Amino acid sequence: MKFLVGLAINAFAVWVAVGVIDGLEFSGDIWKLLLIAVILGVVNTGIKPILKILSIPFIVMSLGLFLLVINWVMFALVIWLAAPDRLDLGLTSTGLWSTFLGALIVSITSWVASAAISR
Repeated sequence: MKFLVGLAINAFAVWVAVGVIDGLEFSGDIWKLLLIAVILGVVNTGIKPILKILSIPFIVMSLGLFLLVINWVMFALVIWLAAPDRLDLGLTSTGLWSTFLGALIVSITSWVASAAISR
C-alpha cells in the first residue's frame, strides 16, 4: 500500500510541475505518467543515495544547497529516460532551468503531499 501511495504522490508531483513550469511538457496517458513516477521512485531510491554519499563534502561546504543540484540531476535523468528516442513516455524539457525548476516543484510538492497524507 505504501508503494502505491508513493507512486501516486510522485505522479501528482510531476503533473503539478508540468502544469506550473512552461518548459516542461507531458503528452501522454495516465499510465505513462505512472510509469514516469515509477522511474522517479527507482532513481530516487537507487541512485540518489549513492550520489549523496559521494558528494558529502560538497553538501557540507554548500550548507546543503548542493542537494538541489542532486535533485536537478535526478530529475534530468528521469526526463532523459522518458525522452521520445528512449522510452517514449512523453516527458520533455526545453532547457536546464526548466528542469531545475521542475525538480524543485516535484520535491516541494511530494514533500507537502507526503506530509499531508501521513497526518
